[in-house]
Amino acid sequence: MFRNLQTTRWTGGDPWERKYVLLGLDQYYMQVEKDPAVLQAMIDQADCLVSQIGPSPKIRIVDQGWSPNHIESSTVLEPVMRLYKLTGDQKYLDFARYIVEDEGGAKGYNIIEDAFNNKAPEQIGGVYPKAYEMMSLFEGLVEYYRVTGNDRWKQAFMNLYHNIITKEITIIGNGGGDQPYHPAVYGEAWDNTALEQTNPDMKRMMETCVGVTWLKLCSQILRLTGDPLAVDMIEKYAYNGLIGAMKPEGDGFSYVNLLNGIKTNTEGWGGMVDGVYVTCCNLNGPMGLAYLPFVAVMNSASGPVINLYNAGTATALTAKKRPVQLEVVTDYPVSGTIVVNVKPKVSEKFSVRLRIPAWSKTTAVKVNGVPVSVVAGTYAEINRKWTPGDKIELSLDMRCRLIDAPHGSNRAGDNFQALTRRPVVLARDENTDPNFNQPVAIKSTDGYADGSVETNHQQPYRVMVNIPTDNGLIQMVDYASVNSWGGKRVCTWLPKVNALKN
Repeated sequence: MFRNLQTTRWTGGDPWERKYVLLGLDQYYMQVEKDPAVLQAMIDQADCLVSQIGPSPKIRIVDQGWSPNHIESSTVLEPVMRLYKLTGDQKYLDFARYIVEDEGGAKGYNIIEDAFNNKAPEQIGGVYPKAYEMMSLFEGLVEYYRVTGNDRWKQAFMNLYHNIITKEITIIGNGGGDQPYHPAVYGEAWDNTALEQTNPDMKRMMETCVGVTWLKLCSQILRLTGDPLAVDMIEKYAYNGLIGAMKPEGDGFSYVNLLNGIKTNTEGWGGMVDGVYVTCCNLNGPMGLAYLPFVAVMNSASGPVINLYNAGTATALTAKKRPVQLEVVTDYPVSGTIVVNVKPKVSEKFSVRLRIPAWSKTTAVKVNGVPVSVVAGTYAEINRKWTPGDKIELSLDMRCRLIDAPHGSNRAGDNFQALTRRPVVLARDENTDPNFNQPVAIKSTDGYADGSVETNHQQPYRVMVNIPTDNGLIQMVDYASVNSWGGKRVCTWLPKVNALKN
């Protein structure tokens, strides 16, 4: 299985592929059917791995892989830890300990130690700070922490999590890029992207696989800490980067995305399958969409937690583990008006937690018409005796927020601004706006533009807003709906009128 490691660039990558086999089997076993044959297949796969990989005389895991620092091979940590929790077999925990404590995640670099020491993501792993694979490893580190309880590992992944938010995540909720730090990594490496997102030299950024893995890592942090910021991050990516990478027909995903220019690009690692060119992002994109319901409504010991405000119906559990149906009625994010009909089987006292987004500075919440005090960036916990027919009403702050561009290695940020109609990022679309990339002077008061929503538009947009400028109204639409698959361009960071003088 692991012989002839130097034959080609692709040999030795088996642990990375085996990780996904094990994760797929685990999900089937846990979510679909607890078939003993499936569990045995997982055990056989893992036993083969453990028998050949490890300390000398076995093959070191950091000597396996196709990348320069073999960062991807250690990501098998996550399914190995899941299997340990299913079986209690000590050899799996020992193997996980070997990956974390003996090898550190990459050849020549202890990336777990680097994260513990609060290194910036783009500096972790040397010349190959591959974003997708790095976060995948840290998903496994979260599972390792759950079992060991060692706060050192928690500090490491929490440092990485917060540094990704501040240094890498762009306006559409994803990260990674090619310029100026890692031009050879195809736009898939951490790159101080939060600061570099207006860099005019950027040609590839924000791989879909990165965004989906970020979504999953945020979910791990959410379940561990209950931090609503993790859901703010998930929501930002879901409504902008994730849907914005999908073909309008839903039958494919862009490999990377741009904020200005032709936003979609399918070129990347992949191959032909039944006459169709399939990349890793074509596979991870749908996984990201399928993952969202697992985040939208969750359970706590005291009752249900509502994280995402999509229209739909979910069944959660009360404090006494009885089913309660939550019916969410809304056109969000077109408007910020949300109604949650709470339908327990019988009247019972329990809590309903509602995420109040950090971006919603003025939020109104009522229960059966009675106002409830809430704070942005927290969960509003409503603890009462709930009766069938009870109703929660939310009104979120959907004002259009004007955002100045950040400054990275160049001063291009001085010349650009962007607009969000929270949580949606707005853009101009060449498909319908011939002046899409022309400089504008947006009228605003205290950082907010007085945008009016078009509710009867015929274009294929989820959100359309008329924005006032010094030269009249411009139409802006949700970034995600802009169709670049035919070569048309998008303008998300808008040039300012005074940029012409620079």
